[in-house]
Amino acid sequence: MDKTDIPGTFNAGATLGPVNPVRSKTSKMSADVQAHRTSNGVNETNMARIWNHSTKLMTGKHKTITPLKRKVFVGVSGGVDSSVAAALLKKQEFDVTGVFIKIWNPKWGQCEEKDERISAMRVCAVLDIPFREIDLSKEYEKDVVSNMVAEYQVGRTPNPDVLCNRKIKFGRFFDWAIKNGADYIATGHYAKIIVGNTLSSENYNIENCKLKIPVDAAKDQTYFLWTLTQRELQKTFFPIGGYTKPRVRQLAKKFKLPTYDKKDSQGLCFLGKVDIKEFLSKYIAPKTGDVLDEQGAIIGTHEGAFNFTLGQRHGFKITVKKGAGETSRHYVVLRDVGNNTVTVARKNIIEGSQRIGSRNFVLKDTNWIGGAAPKSGKKYLCRIRHTGDLHPCFLGINEGGKVLLQFVKDQKFVASGQSAVVYDRDVCLGGGIVCEYKGKV
Repeated sequence: MDKTDIPGTFNAGATLGPVNPVRSKTSKMSADVQAHRTSNGVNETNMARIWNHSTKLMTGKHKTITPLKRKVFVGVSGGVDSSVAAALLKKQEFDVTGVFIKIWNPKWGQCEEKDERISAMRVCAVLDIPFREIDLSKEYEKDVVSNMVAEYQVGRTPNPDVLCNRKIKFGRFFDWAIKNGADYIATGHYAKIIVGNTLSSENYNIENCKLKIPVDAAKDQTYFLWTLTQRELQKTFFPIGGYTKPRVRQLAKKFKLPTYDKKDSQGLCFLGKVDIKEFLSKYIAPKTGDVLDEQGAIIGTHEGAFNFTLGQRHGFKITVKKGAGETSRHYVVLRDVGNNTVTVARKNIIEGSQRIGSRNFVLKDTNWIGGAAPKSGKKYLCRIRHTGDLHPCFLGINEGGKVLLQFVKDQKFVASGQSAVVYDRDVCLGGGIVCEYKGKV
């Protein structure tokens, strides 16, 4: 692989102690590492840390010896991103094994697991790397699916991809991989891991790993990774975080991978094309209820308040005719699961309303990637949806120990149960689960 195919911020996510790179005329990797220092203040790349660690003797001293190959288990899903991740690691001369993770597939859905498994096997064959699989279907049903259904039943809006990463990919799979001889795991997430003391140093020890927004900000997946800790990041690679999606496809074609032109998956992480309403109907019996306008008048019907989240603009039926000059598009602004009602409002009403929206929220189940909570009174950025914008915010802790989140401007359609992910510029600090709160930070 050409040097131009490896960005300076290549993401080898490991913290392996202080680095004093050994210069060796016989070591190609040492020269390559020196050639790919990052420009953001990190003097040595994580690749240097891995190489240097492999030369460390029991005494703790560094010697110039032939580096050992580090074993990486790559989660290959059958898609282009994980395929290129595996290819890049092999080109870096890691001992790569592709692992297909079998997750839960409903009997009533359109199961694509067999096709994805075959695709993953073909990629491993082309790359000439071992193929393994792990069946986590029971664990997935218990840790992700059941949790998701339970949350919707009580009127909260969970994110299944966050649950999947925490419980499955960086939980059960991570533990299994390390137990079975892997030094690291890798996935095809669009994110970057940086080691060093640049940016947000007050939230990190000097040796800690930072989770950063990738080069392709439009594909940023750090929102789904806020529950990770140093334990996982120190042993994780995100090889494609330094590339744009078009470049990833170019590399896939260059490596002759059969997935180079494969379409990206859509929908929920385990349901594909099945939408959330159809999924929930398999577990929660539909129950006809009233759709209310902002004054409380009945203007339509729906099939269960649990089906909706704030800001949703479909799935309900408006039966009262609109007035002259009014827009016909309505958005959910409130749902009452107990009374099985859904309140909607027209876009022009929402934009001019001071009652719809809030800027103050409580975060529960928080996780701070660097180990330290963000400073009170400092302005940060927060994302409340995967595809949402980054909004200025402040954080604080009240007398009861609750983490309080205050946006600079009112945020509409923030639902209880959503993930609020906090950033310091392009560094993801962590986050928490949203609870509505009307006080001030």
